[in-house]
This record gives sequence, C-alpha cells and structure tokens, in this order.
Amino acid sequence: IFGEFGRMATVAIGALVLPIVLLAPAVAQDKPLSAIDWLTDSVAMPVALPLPSTTPGGEVATSALPEDVSVMPLGGPVADSVGLLAASQTGLPARLWGRSTSSDIARRLSGLQSDLLPAARDLVQMLTLAELDPPFDSGPDAILFLARIDALLARGALRPAEELILRAGPDQAQIFRRWFDISLLLGTEDRACAKLRDTPALSPTFPARIFCLARGGDWDAAALTLETAEALNLLSEADDALLAQFLHPELAEESGRLSAPSNPNPLVFRMYEAIGAPMVTSALPLAFAQADLRSNIGWKAQLEAGERLARAGAITPQQLHDIYLERQPAASGGIWDRAKAYQTFDKALESKDTKAIAAALAPVWRAMESRELEVPFAALYGARLADIPLEGPAKQLAFRIGLLAPEYETIARDYTVQNEAERFWKGLSQGDLSATQAPDAYSEAVRDGFAANALPTRLKSLAENDRMGEAILRAVALLSSGSQGDLDEISDAFAFLRNAGLEDTARRAALQLLLLERRG
Repeated sequence: IFGEFGRMATVAIGALVLPIVLLAPAVAQDKPLSAIDWLTDSVAMPVALPLPSTTPGGEVATSALPEDVSVMPLGGPVADSVGLLAASQTGLPARLWGRSTSSDIARRLSGLQSDLLPAARDLVQMLTLAELDPPFDSGPDAILFLARIDALLARGALRPAEELILRAGPDQAQIFRRWFDISLLLGTEDRACAKLRDTPALSPTFPARIFCLARGGDWDAAALTLETAEALNLLSEADDALLAQFLHPELAEESGRLSAPSNPNPLVFRMYEAIGAPMVTSALPLAFAQADLRSNIGWKAQLEAGERLARAGAITPQQLHDIYLERQPAASGGIWDRAKAYQTFDKALESKDTKAIAAALAPVWRAMESRELEVPFAALYGARLADIPLEGPAKQLAFRIGLLAPEYETIARDYTVQNEAERFWKGLSQGDLSATQAPDAYSEAVRDGFAANALPTRLKSLAENDRMGEAILRAVALLSSGSQGDLDEISDAFAFLRNAGLEDTARRAALQLLLLERRG
C-alpha cells in the first residue's frame, strides 16, 4: 500500500520511534500536458512496492495490488464533465468534444498563447467553465479537467478555478495540488490544510505537512516533523533552511535572511512572507498577483496586481474600479498618475459636467492604453459615455470606447459616422460590411472572413469529424497568430467563428483587433 517508489522507515527522536512513509511526489503524470511549472509538490502518490521472493525458484506475485484497474468513486462527479456554466448560459452543445480525445483537447488548450484578444480569451474561458459531456476516453486521471484548471491558473483566474475544483471534489492528488496552491495564494490555506489532515488518501510531503501543522498551531509537532525529515535527509538544503526559519524566526538573526528563489512555488512564496521577507509578485507568474489583493497588502501593490489581473480578465472590471477608487494617490508618476487620471474622470462623469468629462477623457484613456486596460474601462464606462452629448475629438473617442463595450451594437447604431474607418467599424458592429470600404489590410482580412459562407479548409476536417471543440480552439490559435501578420489566418478564424454560430465573439474580436494596439 505504500507504493512502487515508497518504503517504510523509522527514526528515533528522543524516546519516540516514528514510522515514516516515504513517497514519490505526485508530479510526473501531468507534466506533458500542463502549462504550469510552479505547482507545489504538496502531496505524494503511493503505488505498490514489489514484494521480495520468499520461495527459491518459485514464482511469486510482485505486487499486492491488482493490475490494470481504473478506480473511480461510485456516484461521484466525473471531473471532466464538471462545469460552472450550464448549456443555457453558453449556448454550446453538450457533445461539443465529440470524438476528440482528452489529451488532444488538453494539448490545444495548453498550447494557446497568453496574449489573446479579450473576446477570444472570454471564449476560451467559457469552454473551460462549461458543463459539457466528458470526452469518450475520460477517466479517473481527469486529463481534460486538469488542463482546464491549468488554463485558468495560467491567467490568474483563481476564483473560478477553485469553484470548479470544489464542485468536482479535491480528493484526487493532482486536483488537490492545484487547490492547495490556489488556497495559499488567496490566503485561505487553513481549509486546504484541514482537508489534507482529514483525508488519509492524500499523503502530504514534508514541507506541506510542516506548514499545515504550524498553521494549525501545533508547533511542537511541526518541529518534530522537521527533525524527522532532516534525520532522513529528505529535504533540499533550501527547503531545510526555509522551514527552519519558518518555525524558528530567531534563526534569521543568527544566519541572516535567505536569498529568495527566482521561481518559487506558492508554499515557498507564503513561507518567505511569514519569515518577513515577502517577494514582489510583478516578476512572478500572474497567479501570484492574486496574493496582493488580500486586505493586509498595501494599496500600491493592490493597484499593480489589479491592473495585471484585469488586463488578463482574471478579475472583473468592477473589482479594478474599486481598487482604483479605494484611496487618494500618495505620490506622482506611474501607477499614481493612472489612479489620479481614473479618479478625475470618474468624478467628472458622476458630476455630469460635459466639459469636465471631455477634458478628463483623453488622459484617462491614454493611461488605460498604457496598461492594455481599454476593454475593462470600456465595460465600465462605454455605455455611459454614449449618453453624454460630447463634441469633436471627445465624441469620436467615446465612440471608439463604446465599440469595445458589451453594448457595442446599440452604441454604434445610434452614432453618426465621421469617416470611412468609423463607417467600417459601425458596419462590423452590426455584422454587415456590404456597404463599407476596408481602410487597411487588417480590415480587408476581417471583411474576407465575414464574407465567407463556408467553413475554411484548414478547420473543416476537425468540424466534420465531430471535433468541434478542438476546431474552436484551433480558430482561437489562428486568430492569435494571425494578429502578428498572417492575414489569411485572420480571415479563416473569423469565417469559422461566424459559420459556427459564434457571431458575438467574432464581432467583438474583430473590433478589438482593429481598435486595440495588439497587432504585429
């Protein structure tokens, strides 16, 4: 029961003789499909040890476990089918994955670029959160579920990832690993530690066990466990030093502060914070920025983290709005100037002073452009600006902002265009480019895609072979690579999205492609 790579050991500490189960970390099985390389090795996976032969020359069983048996909880949810969005919310067919294998879908999902257009990113998020029939080869290893969670973690969307995990149940080791790290970054690790304590099937590694014992207030047991790990030489030099200072802060004065690693996992990140050496998250993967949104973190760090996360769609525009307005800027330059510009504009809009709104609009828009926050800003203010009787450049800028808002179609319908570019954008917002002229090559590529009446050749095979979900992910990849200069890929991506019934995504993505500085 202790695993193919496990063994029993004992160590004497004082008058105690402790049995220790040594286990292999549960890391290897999802490495090929995972885009996340910073997960904590918090739990281990027991597999069977070969039993020694006791009968010379005789054949004996080499394992106490049955072979080639898959195990899945009776009556429990199939993780690959768990979602937060019902079919009535997404409009997607339940059999979207069709004949696609779990590994093929996972590879396409993990292979997507991180800098997708917001509309394409929202489409991918909808796929990761949708309740869909599992792939035909779905099994207890939950390959697709893990890939969906990792896609959310990669762009810092920890809250929906946690909701998915809790709905599926964090009992499987690889799923628990992700929940443990999410909890560490959100500051809710006590619940994950309790789960680790109360679930015998989850075998914590020594760092996770020591951390959770300390979090639970059992410092003596934590110290004893550290001594056990040291006696068995089971910790790296770095982990040993960090755990020692974590349990005994006075050691920092004797041996000096530890040098922070360049690629910490969430457990290391939180322990450095606990010893008084917090790490700056701006150089760490996006998910770590969520730790800066906790109430005990300073406003400047919250502002910087909020901008990073809002740019990736990992927090809502309203959350960013609340962070910007939380306090008055304490200085000038950089983040403070952006916060001041945002507050000045919001105050002007609340006052309904047209001149003040016009004066504040261009500065705040430049501030949002500098951090690629145009779409969250438009979601908050696009429709409201459309109701303000602005004139001249301010009116035209308000129209551009409105085209990036969820209400783009209604806003454009009531606007009187001033030039051919605006005429093209207005036609695009209505899904009808027949009476427009394309002002540039990218617009021409969009127009070709919207004019197509059939699926493009490079995506047709996937769709016709009952692999529509894969085809959608392939179209998203084409849109991403096409925005760097391959206009044929752009045309094919939009042709597919429209012919697949994803009209709103196609329009929003096209408007974003043309209005945002995200090309080439």
